[in-house]
Amino acid sequence: MREAHVVRATKESSVDVKINLDGSGIVEIDTGVPFFDHMLSQLGKHSGFDLIVKTEGDVDVDSHHTVEDTSLAFGQALREALGEKVGIRRFGDAMVPLDEVLVQAAVDLSGRPYLVHRQPEIVELIGTFDTTLGRHIWESIVAEARIALHVRVLEGRNAHHVFEAQFKAVARALRDACAIDGRITGIPSTKGVL
Repeated sequence: MREAHVVRATKESSVDVKINLDGSGIVEIDTGVPFFDHMLSQLGKHSGFDLIVKTEGDVDVDSHHTVEDTSLAFGQALREALGEKVGIRRFGDAMVPLDEVLVQAAVDLSGRPYLVHRQPEIVELIGTFDTTLGRHIWESIVAEARIALHVRVLEGRNAHHVFEAQFKAVARALRDACAIDGRITGIPSTKGVL
């Protein structure tokens, strides 16, 4: 089983993440930030990963530390669950519509962190959620997962839809990239390591 359990504790938050890459999209998310919970649920459900996340953070200050630390822990869990990446497809991409929004995501499980993120200007808050954290979520995941990720919002106006379509598109791209391909023997790289 390609699973990982990561615990991350700082003075600002306590994060517990469990992931199973060969799951069926079962999610249990509780970060204390409802909109972020909704987005992580999309990530688990549409990737097909089983994902359990429990975070207690200083949300009385704001949600920044909670969102950042949870994203870092998720990225680390993804990297650990992938192990040596033997037999994986490595690359994945998806184009996901959500009403007026269209998002393209592509991922390379390369071992090298790199993010390209493009989205239109949107409102600063969705409920109480600070939308400026959007790019930072992807930066944090990419840094710890050590993946290359491109996310482009090609069309869209509604902030909720813009966020949700990104999480769904990244989920589908990860689902593809993490899949085991029976035609691949060993690590999918001419270098012999990812």
